[in-house]
Amino acid sequence: MSQPNQSQSFFSVPDFLGAAMTEPTNFGKIIVDALAAMTKNEGAIDQRLLRMYLTMTPSYLVMDTSMNSEGGLASWRTGFIRLVDILTALHKRGELELETVNEASRACSECWGISGSWRGLDECKETIREVAGKLKTLLDANGRTFQGQQIYTPTM
Repeated sequence: MSQPNQSQSFFSVPDFLGAAMTEPTNFGKIIVDALAAMTKNEGAIDQRLLRMYLTMTPSYLVMDTSMNSEGGLASWRTGFIRLVDILTALHKRGELELETVNEASRACSECWGISGSWRGLDECKETIREVAGKLKTLLDANGRTFQGQQIYTPTM
């Protein structure tokens, strides 16, 4: 396995996939560590990376809860809530991008679908509702747009 780029010491997908899976995943730790590294190394949150982590949220819902029956739901919840807290902070600073809001909405939708399809994941619906509620506060007054632009909404 190649050495990680020293300028990017935060978690990266290739580094993770090359590592042996000897311990359960912990989405919460991955997100907390990545956000800390982003702010330390770059002095800011890279929304491109933030979107990547949001894209991975549904997968980590399955991995964390499958690999760690006792703490997996809590670790996934920590990661998802932290990501949305960062979106809220970026919004308050006027820096939140439409693509990031769309990816968060998509992650919410996909997690909801997984929670209804996989046995034992009903508990995570409470977290998804909480995240959706936080995301809704970022939207325009009509509740359907962000900065006048349409946002991702699942088709039924």
